[in-house]
Amino acid sequence: MWADVELPVWFEVGTFIALTVLLLADLALVARRPHEPSVREASIWVTFYIALALVFGLVLLAVTNGDFATQFYAGWLTEYSLSVDNLFVFVIIMARFKVPRKLQQEVLMVGIIIALVLRGIFILLGAAVIERFTWVFYIFGAFLVYTAVNLVRNHGEDEDYEENALIRRLKKVLPMTADFHGNRIRVEKGGKKLWTPMIVVFLALGTTDLLFALDSIPAIFGLTREAFIVFTANVFALMGLRQLYFLLGGLLKRLVYLSYGLAVILAFIGVKLVLEAVHENSLPFINGGEPIEAVPEIPIWLSLAVILGVLVIATVASLLKTRGQLAPAEGTGIDPEGQPTGEPGEHSASLEAENRAARARAED
Repeated sequence: MWADVELPVWFEVGTFIALTVLLLADLALVARRPHEPSVREASIWVTFYIALALVFGLVLLAVTNGDFATQFYAGWLTEYSLSVDNLFVFVIIMARFKVPRKLQQEVLMVGIIIALVLRGIFILLGAAVIERFTWVFYIFGAFLVYTAVNLVRNHGEDEDYEENALIRRLKKVLPMTADFHGNRIRVEKGGKKLWTPMIVVFLALGTTDLLFALDSIPAIFGLTREAFIVFTANVFALMGLRQLYFLLGGLLKRLVYLSYGLAVILAFIGVKLVLEAVHENSLPFINGGEPIEAVPEIPIWLSLAVILGVLVIATVASLLKTRGQLAPAEGTGIDPEGQPTGEPGEHSASLEAENRAARARAED
């Protein structure tokens, strides 16, 4: 099932350099002009990153073969769909720490970079374990099926965010200001150097994403064993997440069947992993430690078709189910209190219209 062709070293190095330059340029752009992007701006950037991922898959096809390209597309779609589900918690984190809207782009960008570094470490460890102990696929598969069952059982429950031990500890030991000071993480007040809440928000997003990676990383290792493809699929999935956060806004609430779709995908990959583990079995108490070649393998093209099909069905069914429900208009989003916000001046214009109407009634 797995491709025998090796990825050229020059291609891997060149890809890492290009992605690093792109991420740094994106971060510099956000830091230079903190603002809340409009729906049009967010749409352009999301389209750009999706197109970039599709082009990268074609480059993989040209440089190697169809197996690697298909593995990348399947992995990217899986990670991207799981990342969309994670946006619910990102909204809650922003609300919990009352992050101003104009700073949320930079917060998300830095949080995503921290998440990529942590995921990179996690991926390297996972690849090393899989290389030595193929039986770990039994554990990965069972965990993904368990996660899928929990997604279905907890469907409809409100998302929540609990600060992890690191965040709770930091808030206790770091001398910190009560308010944000722009995008700065340290300021001087009264001759003392103080941290701002920005540092805690950065780490909250990064470490929370790492917890999400506990199911997404095993899932993608069920689609490819190439650590390079696993990492690049994660990079492309997370790169457009910042703009997607502003683009979807209140529309996230309309994706009512997304968790069911993700549950089907995770369960499918979990079963695929178990079948793969049985096919390459090395556990002495199963078939005397010999592989069971009669057990079928699920080809990568079928995995890609299932993932894509489930996502399309879940999205279309969600939009049909919530048809007629109001979504935020263009330029709106979710403020730190979770309420819709509009373009600058929109609220004041609405108040002015109400005042004019009130004056007209008074004159009558």
